Amino acid sequence: MKKIDLIEALSKEISITRSEAKHSVEIILEEISLAVISGKGVEIRGFGGFQKRHRKGRIGINPKTGQKTVVDEKFVPFFKPGKLLKEAVNKD
Repeated sequence: MKKIDLIEALSKEISITRSEAKHSVEIILEEISLAVISGKGVEIRGFGGFQKRHRKGRIGINPKTGQKTVVDEKFVPFFKPGKLLKEAVNKD
């Protein structure tokens, strides 16, 4: 599913215009992004949580050349699925 598909589904489900649905989706994604960037994270019960995780620096190897290179430490976005989502995915 792409962002446009989510917008379409939202506009049909609650009978609003596509532009209103687009605005709503953009606000939600922006707020999630800002919370993750600030380090607060977001928890949506039954769905999962979005967080910022720290990755330590390490020595990496270029698979084409075999040359070693330093990979700096950094923060990365992380999603942890909730219990209900995990169960739904593994249902069949």
